[in-house]
Amino acid sequence: MVHEPTLPAWRRETPGENRAAAALAIIAAIVLQAVLPDRLAVRPVWVLPVLEFAALIGLTVVNPIRMSRAHPVARVGGLVLVGLIIVANVVSSVRLVQAILDGRASNDPNSLLGSGAAIYLTNIVGFALLYWELDRGGPVARAGARDPHPDFLFPQMASPELAPPDWEPTFVDYFYVSFTNATAFSPTDTLPLSVWAKLLMALQSAVALGVLALVIARAINILG
Repeated sequence: MVHEPTLPAWRRETPGENRAAAALAIIAAIVLQAVLPDRLAVRPVWVLPVLEFAALIGLTVVNPIRMSRAHPVARVGGLVLVGLIIVANVVSSVRLVQAILDGRASNDPNSLLGSGAAIYLTNIVGFALLYWELDRGGPVARAGARDPHPDFLFPQMASPELAPPDWEPTFVDYFYVSFTNATAFSPTDTLPLSVWAKLLMALQSAVALGVLALVIARAINILG
């Protein structure tokens, strides 16, 4: 007789998550930052994309397909890469807000909305990557089931009978958490449990709210 495992899949050792979705998200964030106007981008404008692509290549070499190999340098590199994306985006959002408040923002609503959308979407992608990198020690640590205490409580964890027995959170789940937090400005179906998760979700909501409110208000003012 085959016995079902007593632990849910997210608490058992697994072969490791496929890195493709996270890699595509990193590339999307780099492209979104690259299309920002020079006045909003971190200067020199070419430095950040080069550093981010170099870090992505290095991380892919360590774990080309699945996130299963632990390496201290790769761990630090992953956090630095995500940190670069988020810090640069926060800088761009502050510059955009300052330009709107000082009356120096573009009078072209299409350009204004385009810049706001790029920053807003990068905010979603960047924090999705950060949640993915930090929850229970990151993707490699989650694959090894090193920490049984989650930082995010997904619905499938609270009600395992409603999910397949092999369910475990992947990057798409963290992307959804980030997307809903940036649109609702609060947790929806997934709850932050640790202090850092709560603080990061608050920061993400603040950036999203500031960009959305001021950009939309300025665009309406121009069109009106």
